[in-house]
Amino acid sequence: MSLYDDGVQLLTQLIEIPSYSREESSTAEVLEEFFTAREIEVHKSGNNIWAFAAPFDKNKPTIWLNSHHDTVKPNDGYTKDPFQAIIEDGKLFGLGSNDAGGPLVSMMAAFAHFYDQELPFNLIMIASAEEEISGKNGIAAVIDQLPPCELAIVGEPTLMDMAIAEKGLMVINAKVIGKAGHAAREEGINSIYLALDDLQKIRDFEFQKVSQFLGKTKVSATVIHSGQQHNVVPDLCEFVLDVRVTDAYSLEEALEELKSSLDAELTPRSMRLQSSHVPEGHLILKVGEQLGLKTYGSPTLSDQALIPYPSVKIGPGDSARSHSADEYIYLNEIQQGIEGYIKILETYAEMLTTTNLK
Repeated sequence: MSLYDDGVQLLTQLIEIPSYSREESSTAEVLEEFFTAREIEVHKSGNNIWAFAAPFDKNKPTIWLNSHHDTVKPNDGYTKDPFQAIIEDGKLFGLGSNDAGGPLVSMMAAFAHFYDQELPFNLIMIASAEEEISGKNGIAAVIDQLPPCELAIVGEPTLMDMAIAEKGLMVINAKVIGKAGHAAREEGINSIYLALDDLQKIRDFEFQKVSQFLGKTKVSATVIHSGQQHNVVPDLCEFVLDVRVTDAYSLEEALEELKSSLDAELTPRSMRLQSSHVPEGHLILKVGEQLGLKTYGSPTLSDQALIPYPSVKIGPGDSARSHSADEYIYLNEIQQGIEGYIKILETYAEMLTTTNLK
């Protein structure tokens, strides 16, 4: 079978097995079988699967190929069975076909292509779990079990454009404290009114630093709660801030800038999902330029947020189709994805070899 046929067959299998986040054990078995059938040694931790393209050489740099095999749950708009792989009009329909089944199987096919080749770098294929929820048992759980890399290529649907920066996410619980009193009398300090002052600032808030690739860091108030009964001035108002952080800030820096402007007590729920960008001068940028790849900054989260090494995000499919009803990927996009990943790695190898010879 060709790499393309392998990829389509594997994607068909994955679509027809439910693999919601934290429930990916069955698709993990299918991925494991893909490697073992090709006599490739498989490593597994939880529902994360990985393999080396050749014996690891500590004297070589390392590249990770990473995509995920979990999915969100299908929405109510589906008109087709989300767990039936249906081919119509050159499209392969099914839950997870686009996000991120297409990128995943294209990557795995490219990895199989390079498996027995001599490369100037170590190559590791990682099929991770829990990406859709940025779960602690996904890529974050195996980073310490893997050799550090000089580059991670993250497979997500990007129309084979290359995202060289990605926004991070910080969710903040905000608390404003007033003083309770009877609503009929001039008593108490209304926490809702105090919170309004901060909410007005948030509506108009602009962070000081702007990213070259991602533009402005953005904060939005998304949830608010206060009060228990109509005749009591509430002494507590709580609201939630959604902060999309560009590579101009670490999460810690963005939090401090908000704290300096707001009166509310701010407590981040997590500081895990950092923004990312490729350092200036990194070889992958030269590869992208030589191949004529369009580069951009991505507003959507992926496992990039949890990978502490330089990374890019690229893959077949379209992000606009992700999580949509009757999700699909074009069959020719899978072919283009396989060819694209192979070309990126071949070009990287050529440039790295040339650089080492100088």
